[in-house]
Amino acid sequence: MLLSLLGSIAITLGWLWFFVRRDRHPEPLWLLARTFAWGMFAWFVAAAFEASLGRMLSSSAPLTLLLVALLTAVIEEVSKFLAAHTAAYEPSFDEPMDGLVYAVTAALGFALVENLTYTLSFGAGTATGHALLATLGHALFSAPQGYALGGRWRQIGRWWRRRGLALSIALHFVFNGVLTSSAGWPLLVALASVVLLMTLLAGRFYLSYEEQARVLAQGERPPSSHVHWRWPGR
Repeated sequence: MLLSLLGSIAITLGWLWFFVRRDRHPEPLWLLARTFAWGMFAWFVAAAFEASLGRMLSSSAPLTLLLVALLTAVIEEVSKFLAAHTAAYEPSFDEPMDGLVYAVTAALGFALVENLTYTLSFGAGTATGHALLATLGHALFSAPQGYALGGRWRQIGRWWRRRGLALSIALHFVFNGVLTSSAGWPLLVALASVVLLMTLLAGRFYLSYEEQARVLAQGERPPSSHVHWRWPGR
């Protein structure tokens, strides 16, 4: 059990190191730690709301399972987004890439508490697989909202953040829906496809930030009122 708990912590911190180190302008450690802590707290908030679903959680009806998958995705992604948003008004939040960094940091804080409680509840036997899949999953779910949160630096309006949050919820919902299915090997194919899609989206967002960073490095930041952001590929 102890090794499983330590493994969950190591996996989470390993992914945190992987994502944070890709930022060309490292963020303050205290702010990363605070955002991570808010992500951990967000899990308790989400768990309290999810507990209110009551009998729906134990239902086996297909439509009820889909509704639970959707509500879970909404609750968890909104909680993680609010945790990441606590860093958006700090002076250190000074470039679009920061949105992705803090969104992933909050998501990994959320994932850590989820993994630890999962291990304590269901034992070490299934905890490792859950930690490997869920930790990366939470980080990738947050990529769209991190991209949208980066728009806070440009002051482009709430509609942009809602769009990113909606995409994160959609990805999480599809992922939850696949996990609750009992389709056998097609389930594994669908699950791999969803993870691949999330990875490609996160990669596109990162490459878009890299391009913006190069442009900004060549001159002064243009006025926010003259900036028109687009989603990658559009």
